[in-house]
Amino acid sequence: MWRAARTVLGIILVIIGIIWILQGANAFGMTGGMNGQHIWIVIGAVVVAAGLALLSALARRGPRPQ
Repeated sequence: MWRAARTVLGIILVIIGIIWILQGANAFGMTGGMNGQHIWIVIGAVVVAAGLALLSALARRGPRPQ
């Protein structure tokens, strides 16, 4: 159960990080808030890296014996 929760958390982190990167790059063409603020590109990249590290650690452990 915890493995599935960590997998979902890793995927959510990657998705949120990508959204923050796109907002920081002003890819959505909106104004205000996070849009166009370049710090969010860096924060998003860190969040994506954390999510990928979590998923990578889970993949290296291999399948759980039953």
